[in-house]
Amino acid sequence: MGLRNRLLAIGACALGAGALPATGLAPLLLPAAQAQTTPSVMEFRWDADKDYKKLYYFVSNARPLARADYYFILKPKDRKTAILKLSITIPKYFDAKIDTKQIKLCKMSEGGMLKRTRCEKDIPATIELADKGNAIEVFPNTPVSDEGTIGVYMQIFNPFNPGMYQFNALAQAPGDIPIAGYLGSWLIQLEPPSN
Repeated sequence: MGLRNRLLAIGACALGAGALPATGLAPLLLPAAQAQTTPSVMEFRWDADKDYKKLYYFVSNARPLARADYYFILKPKDRKTAILKLSITIPKYFDAKIDTKQIKLCKMSEGGMLKRTRCEKDIPATIELADKGNAIEVFPNTPVSDEGTIGVYMQIFNPFNPGMYQFNALAQAPGDIPIAGYLGSWLIQLEPPSN
């Protein structure tokens, strides 16, 4: 059996009996790839500079208008001191209703191939929306140590518009000077709906 005949036979098996046209090979139609909801290995930024630091996050559903669990994670390497106050800036164009009752600060178990990201233990804190809803302010009851992985868990319905949204983390350390320092950013991408 020649190479052309073998290829025709393989194509006929893949497409079903009688589905192969008489002339040439028919293209095999494969299902479209589904989008992932974890951060990409490579990301592109228009204005990349040395002052930007990427932070790890996990979003359970990256589709517009879908109910989603957001995990904004801070590993020990992401912070050098204890945290007295944590602020997360929200992009003005992130048009989603944020309810402080659906937000909590917790010790995190970071997910991977064999386990999922989740809150292990709640850290008592007061959580408020500030700056006309463009910032989440977290006030732990006692300063949070710089040891162990912590995170802010938030449950919301995603905004209508797909796109990239940059959330920034600012932390205030215990001490005499109440100045918040930049810890890094979570660059979250919401995918357009699949057809």
